[in-house]
Amino acid sequence: MEGDSEAAGPSAQSGVNPDIHSERTSPSFPVERVTNLLDGGAELTATRRHVESIINSDSTFSQDDRYFLTRVEQYEGSVRRAVRLREKMKELGWADNGTEAMFAFRVLGADVAFGIHNGVFIPTIKELGIEAQIAKWVPLAQDLQIIGTYAQTELGHGTYLRGLETTVTFDPSNQEFVINMPRLSSIKWWPGDLGRSATHALVLAQLYTQGKCQGMHAFIVQIRSLVDHSSLPGVTVGDIGPKMNFDQVDNGFLILQNVHIPRENMLCRYSEVSPDGTYVKRGSDRINYFSMVLTRTRLLSAEIIPALAKACVIAIRYSVVRRQSKLKPGEMETKILDYQMQQQKLFPQLATVFAFHFMASSFEAFCNQVKVQIKSKGDFSSLPEI
Repeated sequence: MEGDSEAAGPSAQSGVNPDIHSERTSPSFPVERVTNLLDGGAELTATRRHVESIINSDSTFSQDDRYFLTRVEQYEGSVRRAVRLREKMKELGWADNGTEAMFAFRVLGADVAFGIHNGVFIPTIKELGIEAQIAKWVPLAQDLQIIGTYAQTELGHGTYLRGLETTVTFDPSNQEFVINMPRLSSIKWWPGDLGRSATHALVLAQLYTQGKCQGMHAFIVQIRSLVDHSSLPGVTVGDIGPKMNFDQVDNGFLILQNVHIPRENMLCRYSEVSPDGTYVKRGSDRINYFSMVLTRTRLLSAEIIPALAKACVIAIRYSVVRRQSKLKPGEMETKILDYQMQQQKLFPQLATVFAFHFMASSFEAFCNQVKVQIKSKGDFSSLPEI
């Protein structure tokens, strides 16, 4: 291409393009201090680099040829990476909610399976379940003996949770809930880890007891056999098919018809149905929305901001090594990054990354503060602000 000849090859000594090397060695700010600021401190920067070296040295996590893989190959690869990461975490003593795990998932991004299982299914049980439910379900999920999804979105409703049409009706005669999806628009559609992987689903549905609707609540429902992975009676489940992106993410659909689950499968930290069908509420109705609020908060730092940051890095690096046109005879062609129009396109995006980064950190800290207030003091006063 035009402009590639005069400054194209990498440095023979460092393997780094000389234009990249020039930019890196003449910054107008202390790079390491900014890096530490973004990571949350020098110690966390060291931890991040250590985690990255471990992940990048393991061939299981290789990104080679990812764009040449079929949907099935992408899915199977993401499952292998998820299982290998779980093995690594046990081997190295990384806690599920620890700093090392956070950095590992940041490196791998959406290329590791069971994101909903780890990021929504397990945390929701911890947030909305009582201690007995946490003790029963969370260890199984953490050891991948069961795989969970979060079945909220329906064909007819997504973020408007009061409009969800899936129903759960309590039958006191046998101490069970009966789940139904009465119409096409009530089919659960899009949940991650559902299409081929999940054995269990956290189903968000309208609770009916003693003839009255008590609003949306969360229920643990087994949808596939733990023996042969076949669908259980009353359950229709599958993959939603090709998408514009994220083919490695196992998005699926779920239809439940007259599916029975025990009364104990309702997550009941803040509300429950007694054996005679009486509904007992503890705290705000909004608490059942809180898990998804926390998830969307984490999405900022885990998925959205890193994607924008990577896009900026790619575009800016290319703009450094790509030269186009000689402004004066006899000079080298100019880096396209030195053109004002290119700077006007890229630098506001880069500034946005920094702004979003610190906004997300502040917002996540506030959400965690609210979570502590709710769980330790029963104080729901800050919930509406979120």
